[in-house]
Amino acid sequence: MKIRTLIVDDEALGRSRLRHLLKSESDFEIVGECANGHEAVAALHGFHADLMFLDVQMPEMNGFEVLAHAGTGRMPVVIFVTAYDQFALKAFEAQALDYLLKPFDDDRFYQCVRRARAQLAREESREMNERLLSLVKGLAPQKAWITRMAVKADGRMVFLSVPEIDRVEAVGNYLKIHVGPETHLLRGRLSELEKQLDPNQFFRIHRSTLVNLDRVKEFHPLFKGDGVVVLKDGTRLDVSRNCSQRLQKQLEPQL
Repeated sequence: MKIRTLIVDDEALGRSRLRHLLKSESDFEIVGECANGHEAVAALHGFHADLMFLDVQMPEMNGFEVLAHAGTGRMPVVIFVTAYDQFALKAFEAQALDYLLKPFDDDRFYQCVRRARAQLAREESREMNERLLSLVKGLAPQKAWITRMAVKADGRMVFLSVPEIDRVEAVGNYLKIHVGPETHLLRGRLSELEKQLDPNQFFRIHRSTLVNLDRVKEFHPLFKGDGVVVLKDGTRLDVSRNCSQRLQKQLEPQL
């Protein structure tokens, strides 16, 4: 049976080199080549691969983000292709994960291939998935959530501290931002703002409302699956049925 192999590298020369080296391995079949992380995630969701050569440094979505988006249920054996320094390489070695350090020679490549072949024969996929998850948590860069927002008010710019925001409501093409007794209007979409806010701090309780969880005083689940949150200033807000259960789970550690 052929070892179905996926090559992921944003450099055409890198993909070509791997393709050329694999030609001499008759039991390997290249089922796809991806030039970026988005293509890699789509490929992993679209078909089964046994082995993946994964470039770590790619623009927009790096190798660790590919693993995080793909999910371990569809994860093949991974050989990382990287230019990381020796300190970071210790993380790969600690998890017994194989890697090719650029620039690599033919001998090192075939050593990785032999290890991958042996690993697939032993069917250690579950154990390797756990190692991959551990690596992703340890090395994947953390997204920087916004901490300040600038809004126009009476011909001047007002800077808002994000942790001080109580809630944000969508009003047509604008966002109504509540900070204590003050409200500010900002042109934009709630879905776009949500992507920039820390999901551990801000929760979408309704299609048109985001709340700061630090401002939530009470949560009341209702009989039909809906709910109501009461903020510390006494404001009562409806929680949709789709969001109610998730909100309760997220609030539980804080109660």
